[in-house]
Amino acid sequence: MTTLHTLVLALLQGLTEFLPISSSAHLILPSQVLGWPDQGIAFDVAVHLGTLLAVVGYFWRELRQLLGAWLRSLGGRRDEPAAKLAWIILLGTLPAALFGWLANDLISEYLRSARVIAITTLVFGLLMWWADRRGRKTQPLEGISLKTGLLVGLAQAVALIPGTSRSGITMTAALLLGLTPAAAARFSFLLSIPIIVLAGGYESLKLVASPEVVDWGQMLLGVGVSFASALAVIHFFLKAISRIGLWPFVLYRLLLGALLLIFFW
Repeated sequence: MTTLHTLVLALLQGLTEFLPISSSAHLILPSQVLGWPDQGIAFDVAVHLGTLLAVVGYFWRELRQLLGAWLRSLGGRRDEPAAKLAWIILLGTLPAALFGWLANDLISEYLRSARVIAITTLVFGLLMWWADRRGRKTQPLEGISLKTGLLVGLAQAVALIPGTSRSGITMTAALLLGLTPAAAARFSFLLSIPIIVLAGGYESLKLVASPEVVDWGQMLLGVGVSFASALAVIHFFLKAISRIGLWPFVLYRLLLGALLLIFFW
């Protein structure tokens, strides 16, 4: 990989990981459309580490409260709202973790294509538009139920299919289940942390077993660029989501999906 490839792909990862437009699709497309070489396992680990550091850093105070309340709940104190939310996040992670463990190789072999990305980009873009229009948008994050958390977690499992968008499908599900846009975005970001940790750990194990030579300079650059861009996205997206809704991202997905269908069908 050249430095230009590293900068562009790391920026794409940082900008798209937490926006509802699919980071996996944007990392796959340069090789499909521009003929760029596959970025390799090491780069995937690096840019996911960057986005993980960004979301953990942004929610650091809240994560400390959640962790503390969760630990106290293990000792019998289960009446804290933060402990309930922590358990919902952990249980909501299970569907994607299980589906990823069972189907990751199958998805990687058969579904990482521009045609699949085009279809999922369009289909889940339209579903996101429906949720943005029809969701009740009344439930704050503090009132989220275990049932809602598990259903959003099931939706997160679908995001393993390239082009779906993890943040897009989880916010879509959360809006359809009645959460406010701000609550849907916040829960989506918090729910991303355990699954990014698990995915990064899985990719790291593959990297250890791989003969791939690691260019540490390029990897550090990828971490830095993905971290900075993801941090900016989280900050501005949370401020803007209640005001602008999801329609700009729906429009982007429809345009991207249509162009991909024209180009690859």
